[in-house]
Amino acid sequence: MSKEVISKIYLILEKIEYIEAIVLNAGTITNALHDLTTYRPAILMHLTSIAEQFDKIRKSSESTLLEHFETEDIKGIYDVRNYIAHDYEGVNLAIIEWIIRHILPKFKEQCSKIIKVDI
Repeated sequence: MSKEVISKIYLILEKIEYIEAIVLNAGTITNALHDLTTYRPAILMHLTSIAEQFDKIRKSSESTLLEHFETEDIKGIYDVRNYIAHDYEGVNLAIIEWIIRHILPKFKEQCSKIIKVDI
């Protein structure tokens, strides 16, 4: 696996850990998402960045790496990225909370497995 692709996996992990830290600082996911000045914008930007890294992997010569992730989860994170980018104020917070609770832990686990295999 190329260093470029591995760096994208590391960046995805880093962004997930940033979101986890934000939630920890806020006390709950709900508290974090209701903070309009700091926590919510940070979470949305990190989710956008995660989607962008997956898209870069998809466009790379090593796109088969995405087979380690569920297709619906990858599609979902792309859709959320587009929603954030094009209708920022109308983002459905229940969907964002669901992603934080259910999708990010799966991404984190798969990214960690990929990195351990590569090392």
